[in-house]
Amino acid sequence: MKIAKAKKALLGTTLAGAIAVAASYGTYSWFTSETTAKGKITNAVVQLNNGKDMKGNLVAAGNFAPSQLVFGDWLTIDNTGTVDTFLQAKLQQSLDKPLSLDAYKVGYVALKYKVKPTEDVLKESQLKLEELFEGTTNEVSPSLPEGVEMVTGFLNAPAGEKSVASIAAKSAAAVGQKEILLGDGAESGTDNKFWNLEKDEYIDISFGVKLDESAKNEYQGVTYSAKLSVKAKQKDDGALYE
Repeated sequence: MKIAKAKKALLGTTLAGAIAVAASYGTYSWFTSETTAKGKITNAVVQLNNGKDMKGNLVAAGNFAPSQLVFGDWLTIDNTGTVDTFLQAKLQQSLDKPLSLDAYKVGYVALKYKVKPTEDVLKESQLKLEELFEGTTNEVSPSLPEGVEMVTGFLNAPAGEKSVASIAAKSAAAVGQKEILLGDGAESGTDNKFWNLEKDEYIDISFGVKLDESAKNEYQGVTYSAKLSVKAKQKDDGALYE
């Protein structure tokens, strides 16, 4: 009789332990579910020529004299950023003596493209610039590939001679220095549309400078300097140039 009671007591203890274990494991038996969301923003990049200066000379010559004409290298402006841009392009000219810059006739030819034209196309385009200065003998008509735009014109035509391109000129002083605006960074206007540069799009530009035949002895030994500055801004309304 005592043995039976002991067995019952032992069985009760065992069942209690089993129930406790079952209850312990039961806390992990509920079904669950989870969902998450993540996000990030990568800012756009507004950049020309990978942040580096253009290669080549805008113009370079020695022993320059009246009636002579010199052409600069082809300068490349490359939209290496991630957004389309408006360009503001300025040509700054100066003389190291207080003389009029009107004696220097400045012209340019520019090509805009996504696939670079061949060297033959570039040479023909520069001949078009020479034709602009020297007049038409055998008219040059460059064979431009599809998708290539070309503009050419004078930046500061002498008095009485009409400028081919309607470009605003701002004189910082009556003599000695002058700033000419090629593209003012706006969307409107025929000239400005050329200076809208999409991502992975290029502009190649070459300048020509001629010293007028009427330049007198006071221009002897004078140094002419020029600098092209190009700024880009995003196309969104209210965007400003730094």
